[in-house]
Parts: sequence; structure tokens; C-alpha cells
Amino acid sequence: QLQLVESGGGLVQPGGSLRLSCAASGFTLGYSAVGWFRQAPGKEREGVSCISSNGASKNYADSVKGRFTISRDNAKNTVHLQMNNLKPEDTAVYYCAAGGRAGFCHPEGYGHWGQGTQVTVSS
Repeated sequence: QLQLVESGGGLVQPGGSLRLSCAASGFTLGYSAVGWFRQAPGKEREGVSCISSNGASKNYADSVKGRFTISRDNAKNTVHLQMNNLKPEDTAVYYCAAGGRAGFCHPEGYGHWGQGTQVTVSS
């Protein structure tokens, strides 16, 4: 009965910040790399950031480097994505997923997915 649940999305103005959280149940998230992915209307799902099981390896899409930070708290069975200086092009449904590798931050590499949380960046 493994589940991943995203939270923290919402509506923010350009330049604002959001902190997304991914909470796991039914399995130990600390045993798995975790990725954040996003999908905008009419576009394919893309990797945003991925982190290894122990947090030692992190990967970011070029479009979010310097603005987003991925982190994890294995004791709390959670992974977070701090998003700063948000831009309208960041608008998408954001998903967390487990079961892949931090070094391959692509949707097809991950097998366990949350339901997504909407992030809208608009003035």
C-alpha cells in the first residue's frame, strides 16, 4: 500500500516562492531516490530535480538551477522542493516519484508516483 502524496502547491506571483513536500507511506522513502517532475498543459512531463536515497547526489534541470533546491528528511519520510524566484513558465502540475536513480532524472525511470500538486505562477 505504498503512497506518495504531494502538498504545498498554490498560486503565487512571479518572483514568489513555494515549498513542495512529498510524504511517503507504506514504504521507507529513504531507501529510494526521489524525483520531482512537472507537466504543463500540452507538454510532456519533464524532470525538475532528483535526489539520491541519502541525499548525496542531486540533479536539477537547467531551467531551475539556482532557483530550486531539493532536500530530504528521511527520518520524516519526506522530500521537499524549495522553489524560489518562480516564473510563469514554472506553472505546471508537480509530481514526486520514487524508484529511480538521481542520475537519471526522467519520468520513464521512476515507477512510483504521487497524485500531483498544482503550481500556478501568475500576476
